[in-house]
Amino acid sequence: MAQEEIIFPNNIRNIRLAAGMKMTELARQTHLSLSAVSKIEKGVRRLNQKQLLNICRILGCKLSDIFIKESDDVADAWQSEIRRRLTDNEGSGLKVFGSGLRKIRQKSGKTIAQAAKDAGMTLSVYHKIEVGQREVYENEIEPLASSFGYNVSDMFEEIVKLYKSGELNKQISKVKERVKSVLEPGSPMSGIDMHGSLYGAKLYDSARKKLVPVFGTPSGKSIAFKKSDKTMIVAPMSLEGRPGIYAVVPNVKRMGSMMPENCYMFADAQIPATPGDMAVCIDTDFDTLDTDTDVTAHVAMVRVDTRGKVYGHVMGPDEKITAPTMHRVVMIVME
Repeated sequence: MAQEEIIFPNNIRNIRLAAGMKMTELARQTHLSLSAVSKIEKGVRRLNQKQLLNICRILGCKLSDIFIKESDDVADAWQSEIRRRLTDNEGSGLKVFGSGLRKIRQKSGKTIAQAAKDAGMTLSVYHKIEVGQREVYENEIEPLASSFGYNVSDMFEEIVKLYKSGELNKQISKVKERVKSVLEPGSPMSGIDMHGSLYGAKLYDSARKKLVPVFGTPSGKSIAFKKSDKTMIVAPMSLEGRPGIYAVVPNVKRMGSMMPENCYMFADAQIPATPGDMAVCIDTDFDTLDTDTDVTAHVAMVRVDTRGKVYGHVMGPDEKITAPTMHRVVMIVME
């Protein structure tokens, strides 16, 4: 029997166990089935960014804790498992059958979605069969064959003919090379294609480009600020991958009617604010902060007094603020 490819190697199970949480509880809080959570922990089911962030919130961990990276001790074990499963699936003939089925589908002019529907399968199941990641059960063979106008015997005969002619070699090689590329740290495909069938050891780096850390949240009359990536949110598309971007949740009660409820402000640590800008004003030199230090911040308009000194003006309480660090706010997004 073939085995599903590990597409998302992760540390979720270890983190959950360390937190003393049962799998049933994680399933309840994530609104996922127990089967789905089990597959996630085994690495055979994908997660989108929002689901990942939700799991981080529930488990109280950072995004970087979730991923197995090349530097982790378990990375070698994962790569060995991928190689073993690749060999097992090739030896079982599923790569040949899947590639033959794909060639038949292409010749019929059907899309993968049409073929899945005609065979009475979900798109995910049908796709896994085509790429040789899933075994085919006896009751699925006839619907597959009839969906392309074949009986079972003729379909197998056609796949044998395609294989002997060498027409399947290119497709089988593509699948093999895709798997191998994930195992090679220097490969440009390793963990880069977020929409592909496999997730690599470099997935964290790709996912991180689409997320930004939340450094500040309201606290009393100010903002509690910590330079930590424990809390992350999905970045607006125009800010994806842009270095220096972070978010704060403004203290809207402090700012009066100037700011809407439930919003995030995105600031750029690489752009010092100038008069006329809205800025995140931090009471400490940002560059000297470490991930464990809590400091105070405010959101203010940047102004300059008659003596040429730059300061922050909090409009609600009409308060003047001086701060060694002022980062320009580059975007405000409603939650």
